[in-house]
Amino acid sequence: MSKKVVFVDDSKAILASVDFAVESLVAEGKIEFVSFINPLELLEKAKSGELIYDMLFTDINMPQMNGFDLASNLKQIGALKQKPIIALTTENSNEMKQKGKEIGIAGWITKPFNEAKIVGAITKVLAL
Repeated sequence: MSKKVVFVDDSKAILASVDFAVESLVAEGKIEFVSFINPLELLEKAKSGELIYDMLFTDINMPQMNGFDLASNLKQIGALKQKPIIALTTENSNEMKQKGKEIGIAGWITKPFNEAKIVGAITKVLAL
């Protein structure tokens, strides 16, 4: 059974890059790829139970809601409380990483990223 991996980023270009990066994992049936450009839409679907995922990647700086607030809200949902969240962001300061860790963000990938980092994080975290 494939694992559901969700990406949320306000950049269509980033989402297209990520889609390309995970193409082989999707083709092999290892993951199902879902993306959102608006974190509020993702949160609404998660709260309603319509969206359950195995792993989530989030940008930190988004206009509708930042990734920290999104992660905090998702960690309050019982079915998602223990699901890993990885930041995929331009932010790279130790203070930002520490704040993320306190919220429950499990990992940090800095943009620009390469395909291997995304695939590596997914296969490691989900033990594929």
